[in-house]
Amino acid sequence: MELKKYQVSINFEMDDEFMSLVPSHRTYINMLINKQVIDHYAVSMESLRAWITINAESKAAVDEYLSKSPLSKYWTYEIDELFVLDGLTYRLPHVQLN
Repeated sequence: MELKKYQVSINFEMDDEFMSLVPSHRTYINMLINKQVIDHYAVSMESLRAWITINAESKAAVDEYLSKSPLSKYWTYEIDELFVLDGLTYRLPHVQLN
């Protein structure tokens, strides 16, 4: 089955326990980035929101990835399947003539 791209929009709340779980959460996110499951991961502390672009077979698979984060109990989120995702990182590198 071909992987689809999904955009996850997360709202979260913070407390002392949340902050203590951030290092293990980052380890989990880094593992998913290294496995090319996650393309992009962004967090705004100003709005207490996060955005993750995930490669998965289905929304259920995305939900499973998200549920394994140590921070998942602090989240409410929406998962949207993407039709188009374009940007500089999806293009060939620019040719540099020496």
